[in-house]
Amino acid sequence: MSRRRTVSPKKKIALLAGAAVVAGGGAFVMATTSNAAPVQNASNSTVCQGLATALGNNQSFIDGQRANPDAQSQARIANREAVIAQIKVQQAASNCQVGESAQGPQAAQPAQPAKPAQPAQPAKPAPGQQQTTAPAQGGGATGGQQVCVGSTVTLSGEAGAPAASSNQFPAGTKLKVTNLDNNKSTTVQVTSVSGSCALLNNAAFEQVREPGKFLIRRALIEKVG
Repeated sequence: MSRRRTVSPKKKIALLAGAAVVAGGGAFVMATTSNAAPVQNASNSTVCQGLATALGNNQSFIDGQRANPDAQSQARIANREAVIAQIKVQQAASNCQVGESAQGPQAAQPAQPAKPAQPAQPAKPAPGQQQTTAPAQGGGATGGQQVCVGSTVTLSGEAGAPAASSNQFPAGTKLKVTNLDNNKSTTVQVTSVSGSCALLNNAAFEQVREPGKFLIRRALIEKVG
């Protein structure tokens, strides 16, 4: 005769409790996965828009070098490819769509109202008092000819002393870039070619940026030399 094994009530309770714990753990994992933050893009994030524009400008520069190569093109392309790789690392760290690319002012704009691009008016001096104008932070040159009206400004990802690159002005041109959202400005010299009117390197961009932002949407660009 075969013996039938019976499970005591205490063991049944223990088995049911263990199954509940396993099921609960699976539900927790599913809930954690479903609550993961969605990936942002240039249409709904200013940070992602700035990074996408920087990546697009560097890609445009590479395309230009390949279309019209010279003796230094390969070295320039290799440098910009390294910059693009770093931008993609920043996109991933900022929860942006990795590899998203946009071009200058044509980049997708976040769904938020834009502030009017009007410089602040200087206060009038009191009668008998001489008016003085304090220079904006980060720049030492006076105002010049306004250029590239409506252009946004982002960073190239390149290291080195404060400088800029441009597709409109030759090397040696001095540009003053003012961020109208915080009134900070920097005056830099164009040192290379890029895919936009004014593309600041990392050091120059740090002088005028707002914390956590990779794009200046309200920029005043002036040619001062």
